[in-house]
Amino acid sequence: MPTVLRSGPYRFYFYSHEPDEPPHIHIDRDDLSPRFWLDPIQLATNLGFRAHELRRNWKIAGGGYGIHWPEVDEDLSTEGLLRGARAPRAHTPSKT
Repeated sequence: MPTVLRSGPYRFYFYSHEPDEPPHIHIDRDDLSPRFWLDPIQLATNLGFRAHELRRNWKIAGGGYGIHWPEVDEDLSTEGLLRGARAPRAHTPSKT
C-alpha cells in the first residue's frame, strides 16, 4: 500500500493490484476510511465518516482534474495520484 501523502491525521494511499477496480485512493483517519474513484472523482465507499464530514472536507478541483481538502490545505491531482507522484516540496530558504 504505497502512501501518497500524510497530512495531519490523514493518510492517503492506494493498493497497486486490486483486480476489477477502477483507479482509486483511500484516505484514512484513525479507524475511518473512505475510498474515492479517481475518474470521474466520486465517493466509492465510506467506512466510518459521517456524511457531512465527507461533504464538508473535500471538493473536486480544477474542473474535475483533482481533489482539494481545505482542512489539510492539500490539492491532489488525479494524474499525480495515478502515477504515485509525490507533491513537490516547498523551497525553504536556508538561514545564514
